[in-house]
Amino acid sequence: MSRVLVAKVGLDGHDRGVKVVARILRDAGMEVVYTGLFQTPESVAASAIDEDVDVVGVSMLSGAHLTLAPLVVAALRERGSSIPVVVGGIVPPDDVATLRDAGVAAVLGPGASAEEIVATVSSLVASR
Repeated sequence: MSRVLVAKVGLDGHDRGVKVVARILRDAGMEVVYTGLFQTPESVAASAIDEDVDVVGVSMLSGAHLTLAPLVVAALRERGSSIPVVVGGIVPPDDVATLRDAGVAAVLGPGASAEEIVATVSSLVASR
């Protein structure tokens, strides 16, 4: 069974979307760990490693994605982990390449379907 950690990093208190995504993944048969609001990149990385997850999903609605998402990737890599990171939420199309260059495995924007979310995470799990 695939294990996915989903998190809200920084001061973004909007959690409805991440809870919907957690439910979508759970309904697709994945085990989901939700770390809750106001996490740091370091706490997300530590939890991902402690929970032995296959993928980390970070929900970003605050506009801080170019700062915080690369810090999550860096915190994982500093711990010797290659766990892929998916960013979901409000990400302008012009920022996707920058996130990918920073090591983010995939970006899912507003309107991503349940099927697209599950397919993206499943593909990343299969590629590990």
